[in-house]
Amino acid sequence: MNLKYTKNPEKRSLPLMQGLAVWMKKNLFSTPLNSAISLVLLGLLFKALGPLFYWLVVNSTWEGTAQTCRHNDGACLVFIKEKFVFILFGFYPRELLWRPVVAISLFIGLCLYSRDVKRWNKLLLWRWLKLILLCAFLLKGGLFGFEAVSMDRWGGLPLTLILAFIGLIFSYPIGILLALARTGSLPLIKALSVSYIELIRGVPMISLLFMASVMFPLFMPDGIVLPKLLRAQIAIIMFMSAYMAEVVRGGLAAVDKGQYEAADALGLMYWQKMLKVILPQALKIVIPPTVNTAIGMFKDTSLVVIIALSDLLMTTKTSLKDPKWLGFSVEAYLFAALIYFIFCFSMSRYSKRLEQVFSYGGRS
Repeated sequence: MNLKYTKNPEKRSLPLMQGLAVWMKKNLFSTPLNSAISLVLLGLLFKALGPLFYWLVVNSTWEGTAQTCRHNDGACLVFIKEKFVFILFGFYPRELLWRPVVAISLFIGLCLYSRDVKRWNKLLLWRWLKLILLCAFLLKGGLFGFEAVSMDRWGGLPLTLILAFIGLIFSYPIGILLALARTGSLPLIKALSVSYIELIRGVPMISLLFMASVMFPLFMPDGIVLPKLLRAQIAIIMFMSAYMAEVVRGGLAAVDKGQYEAADALGLMYWQKMLKVILPQALKIVIPPTVNTAIGMFKDTSLVVIIALSDLLMTTKTSLKDPKWLGFSVEAYLFAALIYFIFCFSMSRYSKRLEQVFSYGGRS
């Protein structure tokens, strides 16, 4: 198959069509039975998605007002255009919206830069630390002439990313320490680790969020009040670290016992054995469940809606309370679901890429 560039668009598209035909013949129509099953499933898929396509694309309303949408049978995409900024950024001051936009852009940019495993070094770690501090400064302000913005006004996508990302980078190392403690030989530390993991895993995340929001301030010294966002972040880290600990413990158990014996035979101390021999292998093994847990955590950040934090789901819900735009909840929640899907699907695809990279000795 010739894939060379050509100025003729018909010739350039021909290899793509041939490749699609080959793929369909191999995967969908390889045998008469597979062909029949594929045709039935495609027919059912078309029947199920056909009305959705007409509602969302063909009959949708792109221009006009709420009254225009109510006179049409399709999706009201005018609502998304009208509430787009509020859903993404909540009550953040409109004249300062460039700050969360820059923060999100820098975050996504560094995520794309960090995809290559060859760039995983101390320099990248420092860049992430600088980015976190810069994003916090952009959102909070209060220095160098930047107007201060209360955390109570943070909302939408930036708040969701903060809760998920900070929760991940703190819960993962804590989970590793808990897993090492649970698999270790020190009885007291092992008992404390087991108690913490089982206790946290035995209660729903909603309970921890309520405790962090209502009860946690009661244990603080007089005059010290932590913002609600910080209290919710601590609850998320506590919850996810218990699940990360079990994921890492599975990886430790999957490492061949010969690796432990070989490290002991070399005379390595416990931390040398774990950091140089066992953990690198264990963490590679548990890439799929680790990313699965991270995806679950990203979606579970929406539970902060119960303690009145304006995350992406909360801003979506609040946008529906506008009297002018009542009745368009389907469009609003589909838009929020699309945003969640984009981030979760990206993490899933990156997980698959990491598996391929590490399965070939770390080559990218």
